[in-house]
Amino acid sequence: MPVTCDFCGRVAPGDAVPLTWSTSVERGRTRRYCETCSRENLRSMEGKLDSDYW
Repeated sequence: MPVTCDFCGRVAPGDAVPLTWSTSVERGRTRRYCETCSRENLRSMEGKLDSDYW
């Protein structure tokens, strides 16, 4: 199953999560973000805000 960014929908090459992507758990659900979304929303991620508030 391909890995997709939960924010923008970008699909990762291959079946594994790239090392440059971020992974978080929000409300018990594992979410993954590509490097672009991770960089653009780093402060919100560090502040532990749910992606709904980005």
